[in-house]
Amino acid sequence: MHAAARALTALNKALFSLTKWLVYAIAGLMLFEVFSRYSLENPTSWAPELAALLFGPFFLLGGPYLLHSGGHVAVDILSARASGRLAVVLKISAALLAMLFGAILLWFSAPLAHQSYTYAETSYSAWNPVIWPVKAVLPLAALLLMLQALAELVFLTPERGAK
Repeated sequence: MHAAARALTALNKALFSLTKWLVYAIAGLMLFEVFSRYSLENPTSWAPELAALLFGPFFLLGGPYLLHSGGHVAVDILSARASGRLAVVLKISAALLAMLFGAILLWFSAPLAHQSYTYAETSYSAWNPVIWPVKAVLPLAALLLMLQALAELVFLTPERGAK
């Protein structure tokens, strides 16, 4: 189980490492839009929308690894001072809540992503890109969050000797 938890954490770390670079693409798109709009007097119809579409995966795919690294904003008045059994109970509770949140997100987002794919949904803008790939990131991220929370529970258990 520990090997699977480490592999999942490595996958989430790799996704985090890849998606964190999207912020530079988003910034570049917005700089291009500002330059095009004000210097060339020729605004784009696609740059702001593409930046918005890229922000979803940027935001969502970093979440599972941030759960592992403790990078989320937390109110840790109690957990920072807890030790021993209470600290473990609080970590288990936090992991279970993260799993519940991921399950709810997955439950509601998967049908919407599937529907978007089935209908080849577009943004209905002037640029009009297909948006199901962006919508599919939400259930994927929710699943990865649930699995990472499960991995955090596995990390709390002592590792058995290799067989």
